[in-house]
Amino acid sequence: MNPTRRTVLIAGAAAALLPTPALAVPRPKAAATPPYASYWYPDSFPSGSPGAGITWRSLKAWRAADDADLAFNAASVPLAARFTPTPANATARSGQARIQSLVSFGPTSSNPSQGSATADYYALTHWAYLDELVFWGGSSGEGLILAPNAPIVDAAHRHGVPVLGNIFLPPTAYGGQLQWTRDLVQKDSSGHYPLAAQLVAVAAAYGFDGWFVNAETGGGNTALGTAMLGFVKELKALAAAKGQRVTWYDAMTVNGTVSWQGALNSQNQAFFQAADDMFVDFRWSAATLASSGTKAAQLGRSRYELWAGVDVESNGSGSSVNWDAIVPTGKAHITSIGFYRPEWTRNHLPAGQRTPEDFHAADDRFWSGRSLDPARPDASDPWRAPAVSVADRSTVSSVPFASVFNTGHGLRWYEDGAVTSDAAWNHLGLQDRLPSRRWVVRTAGQRPAVSFDFADAWRGGSSVLVAGEPDQPVVVDLYATRLPVGVDTVVELTHRTDAGSVNVELAVATAEPSGAGATPPYTYLPVNSVNTWQTSTVRLSGLSGTIHALGVRLTAPDGGAVRWRLGGLAVRDTAPAPAAPSDLRITAASGGDLRFAWSAAPGPVNEVMASATRHYELHRVLPDGTRRFLGGTCQRAYFVAGLQPAPGETSARFEVRSVGELYNASTPVTVTHTW
Repeated sequence: MNPTRRTVLIAGAAAALLPTPALAVPRPKAAATPPYASYWYPDSFPSGSPGAGITWRSLKAWRAADDADLAFNAASVPLAARFTPTPANATARSGQARIQSLVSFGPTSSNPSQGSATADYYALTHWAYLDELVFWGGSSGEGLILAPNAPIVDAAHRHGVPVLGNIFLPPTAYGGQLQWTRDLVQKDSSGHYPLAAQLVAVAAAYGFDGWFVNAETGGGNTALGTAMLGFVKELKALAAAKGQRVTWYDAMTVNGTVSWQGALNSQNQAFFQAADDMFVDFRWSAATLASSGTKAAQLGRSRYELWAGVDVESNGSGSSVNWDAIVPTGKAHITSIGFYRPEWTRNHLPAGQRTPEDFHAADDRFWSGRSLDPARPDASDPWRAPAVSVADRSTVSSVPFASVFNTGHGLRWYEDGAVTSDAAWNHLGLQDRLPSRRWVVRTAGQRPAVSFDFADAWRGGSSVLVAGEPDQPVVVDLYATRLPVGVDTVVELTHRTDAGSVNVELAVATAEPSGAGATPPYTYLPVNSVNTWQTSTVRLSGLSGTIHALGVRLTAPDGGAVRWRLGGLAVRDTAPAPAAPSDLRITAASGGDLRFAWSAAPGPVNEVMASATRHYELHRVLPDGTRRFLGGTCQRAYFVAGLQPAPGETSARFEVRSVGELYNASTPVTVTHTW
C-alpha cells in the first residue's frame, strides 16, 4: 500500500458490496446557498440595513419548520456519560474545581455550519478537563443570540461536555440598545416570557444544552432587573424540563443596572439562585472569591457552581493569574475556573502560518503545562495548567470503541492510508475520542516526543507520532477506560514504523493504579511491527473483567533514532457493518454548489453499538472510477461548493456511506447530477 497515493481505486467489489443503482434526478431549481450557524436578535432590529453577508433574524419569529438550515445545524450525538479514573498526578482533584470555557470559534455571521476548507481552526481536543463550553459571540450589528454549530456540539457530546448557546446584550459602548433587553424579557398576555420558551425550543431543535445569559447593556432600572429575574427563573424552569441548563454572567444586578461585582453577593445572588451557575467577572480578588464560596454554601449551593473568570484572550498560558485564590494546592479549591477565550492557543500564532502542529503544541502547553506530561507536572511553572489541578474524565466505557486519532482538522483526508482528498479541512464532528492525558510517557531513559502528526494518517487527517532515541523501554498511556472483556474481545492496533527498529507491545490494565500518578498495572502483549501500515489483532488471552487503561510499550532494540506511528486503535467483540442510508438526493444546485440530503440508515445512530452509524461520508466518483472524498458529517445533509465537471463529463456521480463506530462502512447510496 502506498500512503502517498492521491486516489483510492474502486475495483473488484464483491456482489454484496456493489452500490445501489444511481438515481438520476432532474436539475433542482432552488439555489444552493451555503448554510451557516444561526444567530438572532430577541425581536426588534437595529436601524438601517444589515451589512454584506449578514441576515437579521428575530428569535421571537423563529419556527423550526421554517428554518431552512436546521438539517445542517442540528447536532445528533447525545451527551455521553463520563467517569473519573484515578488522577494522573497527586495534585489533580475530582469533585472540586471544574472548568468552563467561553470560546469564539468564528464570526457571528457567515460561520459555516459544517466546517470549512482550512486546517486553521480552533480544534479543541482537551475535553477531559472541561465541564461546560460556551459558544461565545454576538455583535450589535449582526445578532445577539447564537446557537452553536453542530460539529462543535457533536464533538463535545462525544466527550461528555455540555455546550451552551450565548445571549449577549452588549454594553452601549459596543452598540448595545436597552430595547433589546426589554425585547428579551417581554411578557405575553398570560404573564409568561415567550422568548424563554423560544430559547428552550431552539436548544432542543438544535441539540445543544442550554444558554449562557450575559446582560451587559446599561441604563436599566429596578423594574427591568425584576423582569430579567423573572425571565431567568422561567428560562431555568423550562430548560430543566428539557434537560438543559442556564449560566448567568455577573453583570446586571437586581436593580437593573450593570455593575460587575467580581463576587457572589447581595447584588447578584438572586440571579445565581435562579440559574444553574454563575460566571464571576474578572474583577474578583482572593477575598471576594473566598466570601463568594462561603455565600454559595449559605444559600445551599456548591461553591463550584461559581466560575471565577480568567481572561486568557491576550496572553494565554503566559497570563498572570492568582491561582491560589481559585485552586490552592494546600487546601480545598475555592471556586471553579471560567476561561475566557482560550482559543488564544490558535489566535496568537501568525495568521497565514498557523499549522496544526503549532496549534496543538500551544494547546498542549495550555492544558497540560510546561512539562507536557500530566503525570509529571512542573511545580515551578507559573501557569497552573488544568491538568495540574483538575482530574480528567473519560467516556470510553463500552464496546465497541475505536479511534483513528482524528483531531477534527487536517491537511488532507486519508482512507486506509491513502489520500482521497488533498484539500485542507476542519470539521469537529468527525473528531475522535482522543487520549486525555497528553502525553503521559513512562521510561527510565530518554523521553521521546509524542504528538499528533498531520503529515500522514491511516484515516481522517492525523495520527500519533512517537519520535526520538529511546534507550530504555517507553510506555505511552493512551486511554483510561471501563471496557468489559468478553471471550471474543480483541484489540486492534493500526501502526507503522517509519524509521529505526521498534518492538511494539500492547499495554492493557484490568485494574486501577495503586494511587494518583502511579503506573497502571499493565500486562504487555506482543504486536508485530512493520514499515508499512498494518492492523494487528491482539487477543486478550488470560485477561478478564474490565479494561481500565490502554497504552503501548515501545522498545528500540538497535538503538538510534526511531519514528513510530499509531493510526488506529479499536476494542471490539464483533465487527458488523452499519446499514446504508437511503434516498440520497440533491435538494438545491447553483453551478458547482450543491446541497445534499439523505435518509438515516435504519438502526441505532450515534450510539456506541457495533452496528451504529457514527457519521456519514460523501464521495464523488470520477469518470476513471476513482473516489474523491468531499466531506463527512453526523447530520443527514451536506453542502459542497465549487465542484467542476471533469473533462468530458456530462453528469457527476456521488455516493454516501454510513460509517460505523469501528470505521467500517456500509454499501453506498448514490445519486447523479447533470452538469
